Amino acid sequence: MSQPVKATRTQRNRSNSSDGGETAGSRRAAAQRLTMRRKLAAAAMELFATQGYEATTVDEIAARAGVARRTFFRHFRSKEEAIFPDHDDTLVRAAAVLDAAPAHENPLDTVCRGIKEVMRMYAASPAVSVERYRLTREVPALREREIASVARYERLFTRYLLGHFDEGAHHDGDDDPLLAEVAASAVVTAHNHVLRRWLRARGEGDVEAQLDHAFAIVRETFGTGIGAGRPAPGRPAVSVSSPGEEEDVVVMVARTDAPLGEVMRTIERALKR
Repeated sequence: MSQPVKATRTQRNRSNSSDGGETAGSRRAAAQRLTMRRKLAAAAMELFATQGYEATTVDEIAARAGVARRTFFRHFRSKEEAIFPDHDDTLVRAAAVLDAAPAHENPLDTVCRGIKEVMRMYAASPAVSVERYRLTREVPALREREIASVARYERLFTRYLLGHFDEGAHHDGDDDPLLAEVAASAVVTAHNHVLRRWLRARGEGDVEAQLDHAFAIVRETFGTGIGAGRPAPGRPAVSVSSPGEEEDVVVMVARTDAPLGEVMRTIERALKR
């Protein structure tokens, strides 16, 4: 039987160097892409503000940014899309927060952390965000584009919350799917309320503290209804057993991190058997 060929140290180093180079190259390409998108967005916003949205053409935006028309269309499909350069990247970052969530974190807390990536995008450039807000209030096409962007975040968070429920196990009176969708909408609504208030104040104030306060209200309203705490594989958060058919005794075992609401619902179901 032939023996597997072992890579030499030089071969392994070349391989690792190659992988690292590809990763570094990808990062550079992503950074360059975002820089160009922001440059085009700045040109578009400047022209919209000085000569109006309807009077501004894609050719003028490209010329103001110092690039060709085809370069514009490599980054944006239309001129209204051009003033939202960061949404695609922010959606990726928000999804990464969900993917990397700690094993036993309340899914609602994870979603609240995920949407903070959106707020940080706006807060990173207050003056630009305030001007964009003014434009979206005045131009219906821009407002529609903004609404479409918000809907993408809401779908992401709703899918995440629904992913923590076994839809095949639902029965009459089980409101988990409803709570998941309503909670996702509530998180997005709370975020948007705080964001609009901050933008109307011209980007002044501690917007993250305001957001934390809004999320506390959402958690208080929905937190006990969303399946808080993800059980470890093969290990439920709460389990009950009856020692014998004739004995009026119920034994319950619960993890220390099991949510109180889940514990109480399990007790109630067990007592009704």
